[in-house]
Amino acid sequence: MIIRKFEDKDLSAMIAIWNEIVEEGIAFPQEEPLTSETGKAFFESQSYTGVADDDGKIVGLYILHPNNVGRCGHICNASYAVDSKVRGLHIGEKLVLDCMEQGAKLGYKVLQFNAVVESNTHARHLYERLGFKQLGTIPGGFRMKDGHYENICPYYHVL
Repeated sequence: MIIRKFEDKDLSAMIAIWNEIVEEGIAFPQEEPLTSETGKAFFESQSYTGVADDDGKIVGLYILHPNNVGRCGHICNASYAVDSKVRGLHIGEKLVLDCMEQGAKLGYKVLQFNAVVESNTHARHLYERLGFKQLGTIPGGFRMKDGHYENICPYYHVL
């Protein structure tokens, strides 16, 4: 498997994986699924969009973009999505590591995650294993698909 910059030929698989996470309603803040038009525009608008290519099959992706502007523009933010059929195979780890490398290449100094849902233990353990530091907890910061609220845990890593 390789992690590489996305290409137009990857879009349908990327959109399907992204929309699966949105539909699950337990990790991404977005509520509306991407279409072929909105997906292309969304992925092209990022500082970098990477895909996990397993012998021609897209099994995961990430988006990397500024977390803020101006005096805080050196801090980036990212989101990761792995096809549910291949979760648990450390694809997310490969995506995060590549994202950190790409972020540094683009001149970012810090990678920050604003809204890691507290119950997303797999992601939290991965981030902590990779050296990310938790900034605290925001009570009730994420509305789950079923309508209840869960805490979010911001994380950061110096690049």
